[in-house]
Amino acid sequence: MVAIMRCCLALFFGAMSFLSHAIAPEVVRDLALGDNDAKAKAIGALAASGDAAALPLLQALLEGQVQTVGDAQVLLIKGDSASDLVSGQTVAPLPENRDDVIINNRIRKELGTAIAVLKLGSPDHEVRLAAAKELQSGADEELLPAISAAIAKETDPEVQGLLSLAKASVQLASSDKDTRLAAIRALADSNNSNTKTLLLAVLEQKDGNFAEPDADVRAAAEKSLRAVQGRLSTGEMVGRVFSGISLGSILLLAALGLAITYGLMGVINMAHGELIMIGAYTTYVIQNLFRSQAPAIFDAYLIAAIPASFVAAGLVGMALERTVIRFLYGRPLETLLATWGISLILMQTVRTVFGAQNVQVENPSWMSGGIEAITGVVLPFSRIAIIGFAALVVLATWLLLTRTRLGLFVRAVTQNRAMASCTGVPTRRVDTWAFGLGSGIAGLAGCALSQIGNVGPDLGQSYIVDSLMVVVLGGVGQLAGTVYAALGLGIVNKFLEAWSGAVLAKIAVLVFIIVFIQKRPQGLFALRGRMAET
Repeated sequence: MVAIMRCCLALFFGAMSFLSHAIAPEVVRDLALGDNDAKAKAIGALAASGDAAALPLLQALLEGQVQTVGDAQVLLIKGDSASDLVSGQTVAPLPENRDDVIINNRIRKELGTAIAVLKLGSPDHEVRLAAAKELQSGADEELLPAISAAIAKETDPEVQGLLSLAKASVQLASSDKDTRLAAIRALADSNNSNTKTLLLAVLEQKDGNFAEPDADVRAAAEKSLRAVQGRLSTGEMVGRVFSGISLGSILLLAALGLAITYGLMGVINMAHGELIMIGAYTTYVIQNLFRSQAPAIFDAYLIAAIPASFVAAGLVGMALERTVIRFLYGRPLETLLATWGISLILMQTVRTVFGAQNVQVENPSWMSGGIEAITGVVLPFSRIAIIGFAALVVLATWLLLTRTRLGLFVRAVTQNRAMASCTGVPTRRVDTWAFGLGSGIAGLAGCALSQIGNVGPDLGQSYIVDSLMVVVLGGVGQLAGTVYAALGLGIVNKFLEAWSGAVLAKIAVLVFIIVFIQKRPQGLFALRGRMAET
């Protein structure tokens, strides 16, 4: 171990010896022994050179690893040894009369900016991104050549955009009119929201006087500002539409099962939210099983959790229909109270088994991150996956209801139970299977919801009212109406949130639904058959 440590120190001091010969001795002396102006000038020169070889020296100076011995030696300290940065010689033992190099806040800022500029040449994207962000507030005209060179070599759009913004912010402070105009015109093509702040600063007035005295520059700034605002508005619109579709897909998953059970049997199932909760907790259990029993394929747990959530919630729903709801058909008040009581029982059962605290379901690695459609507008993979999943569930439900024997029976019982019974349809069995199908879809909703938030005993309570609103607005028992209502409410809700806030948006949506139902009680799509006649 001692031999390895000595070898590492030898390599380190060898590198620093090479560095000391690469940097002029007078620059090293200015960094260590000069006054603050000399230090700042030396730091600026190293940064402007773009030479990455200066990076270790500047970092060592910032971290307090550079010391002096009188006016003769500048030492880089490493453990019990040191390297003379002027001569390149190793110094051991360490001299007793060493002094720290004093740097104030101004020099620390200069060092941070210089280090950021030199890090722009790093092959690591994250290092370059952090350096570009650092330069947003510390760059000056001396660094413009290095920043321009980094922009020319940069291939990542995000880093390139930040560097262009840093360059423009420096040029806007220039005394040359043409330089300011060039910077403003370059900002017109930016998608970064900070661009708007820079342009507004040019147009700012104080005590009746413009911050920018030249009228041509102000006119160019106004033109660029309109272009940037239009682009940002488009980005915000895309973000709101996506958020609305995402919210609508969640509402659709939550309401689709209720649309089937309410449409078939006219049962307002107040325990529907708890069936969603069962699907979420089933996903949590499957996750833990994969983590403990098959960690190598942990990312595949969601594939197993989807059918498990459907089966678990479906079995619970079928059991409820067989033991409670079957005996309460045609008695809506008793059904409402009974299912509300069942919801309380299910919540307390979950609290007893899993505890009252929320549990966390981890996203698979392939659902982490997102797509940056426009600068500042990121579409998370988790939300994209839920939108796609909701579309698949709707397609599967439509195929089941329109292309299978069970779907034929369900539609027959929905339209006319007595006639269906006369033709040999086992209506009681269809009730059970349909209730199980609706409950299973609620379980799928819980599986999806577990990927975007914590799972707790009260999870379903947040969605039962929204589910009822979607079903009533779309038309009881109408699959197409449920889809249109869910997506429409999701998008409208997100646009109203941006205008009035989340609470007022909820109130506005509720008022709209109440007024709409007063004018059109059958919802968007009228139901024909038994439910329409009752």
